[in-house]
Amino acid sequence: MSRPTDDMGTRSDASRAIAFSDAVFAIIITLLVLDLRVPDVPPGHLLSGLLEQWPGYVAYLASYAYVAVVWLNHKGSFNRVKESDRGLHWANLFVLFSTALLPFPTALVSHALQEHDQRDQRVAVAFYALIGALLCASWLAFFHYLARRKDLLKEEVSERHFPTERLRALVGVILYVAAGLIGYLVAPLAGLVIFVVLPVFYAVTSAGLYQVPLTHRRARRPPPSGR
Repeated sequence: MSRPTDDMGTRSDASRAIAFSDAVFAIIITLLVLDLRVPDVPPGHLLSGLLEQWPGYVAYLASYAYVAVVWLNHKGSFNRVKESDRGLHWANLFVLFSTALLPFPTALVSHALQEHDQRDQRVAVAFYALIGALLCASWLAFFHYLARRKDLLKEEVSERHFPTERLRALVGVILYVAAGLIGYLVAPLAGLVIFVVLPVFYAVTSAGLYQVPLTHRRARRPPPSGR
């Protein structure tokens, strides 16, 4: 059940939270490219140097796609929010905090793969999985808050939307933990495969797991009047 906010002065239009978040996402996605550097090779070996940096390109592409998906999910969620309060701001800041960490494990994975040391690769993959699980946990907290604060949502938003979205975030926590364990205990590349698949899952479901079926919406329309 929704409960009214005790201090209405803590509420604000959601547009300010959206604008601030968009700026943070833009900075994060820019920082990712800083790990791509000109290879330090002797003259005549530029091509081989560029090819040897393939892990950096893959890591950049994967994390860029992940941040893009996070932005799409963030936009889809706030499209359903009419007002923000202090609790929602903190939940949103938690999402931004965990997303802002992505450039660091991205650089670690890229460096470890290029150094060809399997022990470091295992640690780097496990660390990336830890950050990924933290990011999904932040979304879990975000969705849980909105599931309990229906007074912040637009009237047309289904009561089932955000409660169902918690399952989507929980799946990410579980799969990232599994990817970290697999990458650390079995094979680093196996964990990396899960890292690539998960953003695809969240991209496909960026509009949410729960959507009111078209037939159900049509059923709500009044029947046409007879002749």
